[in-house]
Amino acid sequence: MSRSPDESAPRSLAVIGAGPAGLAAALAAAVRGSRVTLIDAGAQAGGQFYRQPAEELGARHPQALHHQWRTWERLRDGLAAQIAKGRITHLTEHHVWCVERPDEPSGFLVHALHGPTQEEPSVVRADAVVLATGAYEKVLPFPGWTLPGVITAGGAQAMLKGGLVLQGRTAVVAGTGPLLLPVAAGLAAAGAQVAALVESAGAQDVARHARTLAAHLDKLVEGAGYMAELMRRRVRLKARHAVVEARGDGALEAVTVAALDRDGRVAPGSEQVIACDTLAVGHGLLPQTDLAETLGCRLEGTAVAVDDEQRTDVHGVWAVGETTGVGGAALSLAEGHIAGCSAAARLAGREPDPRGWEAAAKSRARTRQFIASLDVVFAPRAHWAEQVTDDTVVCRCEEVSASAIREAVGELGATDARTVKLLTRAGMGWCQGRMCGPAVAGLTGCRQVASGRPFARPVPLGVLARAGEDPPDA
Repeated sequence: MSRSPDESAPRSLAVIGAGPAGLAAALAAAVRGSRVTLIDAGAQAGGQFYRQPAEELGARHPQALHHQWRTWERLRDGLAAQIAKGRITHLTEHHVWCVERPDEPSGFLVHALHGPTQEEPSVVRADAVVLATGAYEKVLPFPGWTLPGVITAGGAQAMLKGGLVLQGRTAVVAGTGPLLLPVAAGLAAAGAQVAALVESAGAQDVARHARTLAAHLDKLVEGAGYMAELMRRRVRLKARHAVVEARGDGALEAVTVAALDRDGRVAPGSEQVIACDTLAVGHGLLPQTDLAETLGCRLEGTAVAVDDEQRTDVHGVWAVGETTGVGGAALSLAEGHIAGCSAAARLAGREPDPRGWEAAAKSRARTRQFIASLDVVFAPRAHWAEQVTDDTVVCRCEEVSASAIREAVGELGATDARTVKLLTRAGMGWCQGRMCGPAVAGLTGCRQVASGRPFARPVPLGVLARAGEDPPDA
């Protein structure tokens, strides 16, 4: 496997993920002389934020589904220009399952699966790596959440952006967080009747952080634009409310919504039934840290820890975007630019000059302050677990109910998430606890910890059996 490095060639950088953070990192590094391989699971660049409909769908106005379209055009055109110059190699539909660092001069080996069945192995060799793997949605269970018609808020947005598809005709958007606004506005603009936007945060929660939020006028204007669109379409906003049950015979037919008191508990007698065939629900996002964990990168809470250059504590590894803490596209772009500049300089044997990313650093600092306030305002409501009945399925992969999880703690003496997993199989299925992990932690009072799983996605046994061979370069 080992090769003698060509000292005259630019040193190589693998950027994993082609969302806003990965694109910014790849472009910044490429224009500064690095040879970049941009690896992404999508058929097109853009990630979730700039998800594009397939060309075969013939979308005439894809910009209608997006915010910051001009920024996307600059990224898209910049990527095309760097590919044409031979500075960036863009690998689409490559699902990275592991990054390893063997004891040899080849640096890092990025293992991916591609092809229609995702069973064809390929390897990218690189001297350094930027992790821009994004985030996944956090959904807390409630009675009926497994009914057909109940989807995540991000899933509804992905279907609309990528497939121009509406899940149903009458929708309720619920949960908490800034994502709910563009999802509700997008569904309404696409022709769905949005019966209600149900947000567990209230006006008082926002007022407590008014000074910090007011310092970010652009974000407030963006939010006000979504609110104006929803008001124009007569969408009911039910603040300080939550969906406590999804109802239907074989498929979603209605949801039960209730008001919340100051402590986050359901106010008795406040329940209201809203008819709908779609419930788009979300309670925020969690950083995707699987690859960082396999490399041994240190985590702070649920995010990858980085320094001012976006470097992890593993030499040669940078992390950017939602991987280091969920913060939106603007923060991802800033972090990606900083990491690309830093990586290019260090790969060239130079000490990076922070003046080269001064504007990005200021944007990063301001946006992180803003996001910190949003995290407090839109934290999942307290006492949500009280509405989870014993027969509610919590782990969908293994069909583990809330009663089994509660029994593991109350009767079998489990004191940590790993023991709960061993006793109930919650988190042992296909998603490896990505969906049920926060719910299990909330139901049991156990702290949610890093998974420590060796692979970022399921891998065919045949691919693992051939892992010791010299696979083809991507």
